[in-house]
Amino acid sequence: SKLMSTWANLGLQDSASPLMEQLIFFHDHALLILVMITVLVGYLMIMLFFNMYVNRFLLHGQLIEMIWTILPAIILLFIAMPSLRLLYLLDEINEPSITLKSIGHQWYWSYEYSDFNDIEFDSYMIPTNELSNDGFRLLDVDNRIVLPMNSQIRILVTAADVIHSWTIPAL
Repeated sequence: SKLMSTWANLGLQDSASPLMEQLIFFHDHALLILVMITVLVGYLMIMLFFNMYVNRFLLHGQLIEMIWTILPAIILLFIAMPSLRLLYLLDEINEPSITLKSIGHQWYWSYEYSDFNDIEFDSYMIPTNELSNDGFRLLDVDNRIVLPMNSQIRILVTAADVIHSWTIPAL
């Protein structure tokens, strides 16, 4: 199983959790709808460009206006319903085993294990010239967080001054 993205990957990396798998399914679902709309609109634009015929009844028709108002609303429902379902699925956490608090600073992250007293540390990115050969450039840090596998984890992300980007892409 590949957990790191590599060159020429057009999709998302393999998921390491059921929620991420649902996110990937939703991404593919929304992308399929967008591709179908793009192909249809592109085809219609090309056909209109090369077509010299005019339908005089189509220019002032309430039926066609109803169709191009109701059809996009129905398509939006096909995107919104799975999106809302997934939003509420992601918000649900049942008694987490551990809580991690990630605090964003200008150039580093601070972490606190909230369930324990006085377990907190800073995590700085390793400069490229100090990186080992098997390290990931612009991703490796000097102090990594350690979390248990196959358990519910609550992650609270906040900022002391600025918040950049904190993620575990496989989750």
